[in-house]
Parts: sequence; C-alpha cells; structure tokens
Amino acid sequence: MARRETGRTRLTGPLGKSAAFARPAAAALGGLLAALFRGGCAAKGARVTYHDSHMDFSLVQSVAVMPFTNLTTNTGAGDRVRDVVMTMLQATGSVYVIPPGEVARGVSRSSISEPRSPTPEEAVALCKMLKADAVMVGTVREYGEVRSGTSSANVISLSLSLMEAQTGRVVWSASSTKGGVKTATRLFGGGGQPMDVVTEDAVDDLLEKLFKK
Repeated sequence: MARRETGRTRLTGPLGKSAAFARPAAAALGGLLAALFRGGCAAKGARVTYHDSHMDFSLVQSVAVMPFTNLTTNTGAGDRVRDVVMTMLQATGSVYVIPPGEVARGVSRSSISEPRSPTPEEAVALCKMLKADAVMVGTVREYGEVRSGTSSANVISLSLSLMEAQTGRVVWSASSTKGGVKTATRLFGGGGQPMDVVTEDAVDDLLEKLFKK
C-alpha cells in the first residue's frame, strides 16, 4: 500500500518496513566487509624490525649472504629464496654481494660448522677472509601453497639478520610475511599471486626496512 505525502510516495506495510530495514543492514554489511578486508590484508603484511641505533649502515659496502635455514617442507625453498635475496640486494646498487661460490669457499676455509647460523666469532673470521663488511643470515618459515577451506594461495614468511664484521653482533633483523589466503579469496574465490611474486614482495619489503632513512 502506498500513501502520497508532500509530492512523494511513501511505502507502508510489510514492504515499506523491509525497504527501511534493508538500507541500514546493507550499510552495516558493507562496513563489516571493509573491516574484514583490512584485517585480512594487515595480518599478512605485518612486519617486525630491529635496527641498532649505534650502527652506521653507510659503512656496509659488501655483504656475504649465508645459506638460509629452511623450516618448510619444500626442500629447495632456502636456496631459491637466498638467490632472490642476493639478486635483489645486488640490484639496489647500495652494496656489493659476494658471489655464493666465494662464500662457500670462505665457509670451508673458516671451518664454520653451521653456516646457516654462524657464531659472532665465526662471522668476524669469515668477514675478515672475504673482506666483507657484514654477514646476512636468513630463515624461511613458510613457503608454498596454503589452503583455507576451498581456497588456496601461495605464502612466504621470511626473516633476515645482518651481523657486522667487527664484533659479529646482530645490527639489523626483520621479518615479513606475504601472500596467503585473503578475505577476498575466501569470499569471492580465485587464487593468489604466483610464488615468485610473493617472494619478491617479501624481499622488497625487507630491503626497504634495511635501507630506510
């Protein structure tokens, strides 16, 4: 039933009540979806960073990137992520990345028992042998496809640390997680980014924190 008021039609009865309630309900649903989208993205973009305030990072001109610790079930994840880190670090033009072959020879000559987690003393000895200003170590915690219900996407979780050459102390460390099943994927379907893209996103995130002003 409709009733004419001041030149416009107003709906009354059950239909009018449904229309009246639909507008605030739709607005509330829109707000909820927006919050879910923000929450889903923020969770995967979280970062943890440590910078030694007493370290002059401009003095770091050459870096030896050690083999990465791989905590995933993908046996090649550590080597693949290490290659991406070395390539992107070299591409910044800010430091010289010592070739992996030289690093391997230095590790062998220095008798480092566990190159993925060198002691401060071992880091100092290696830097001296390679004429490096720092040693970078890394840990791959997640790498590959993850599923949530019927949705799936690629994810990487990576931590990096930098040990300076004089004392072997850690002067910088950071973690980044990229990819994963987002809220949009769960609601509307579709896959995530390719593995190489999420890996580059995570490394770029970490290098941005390393070279921050």
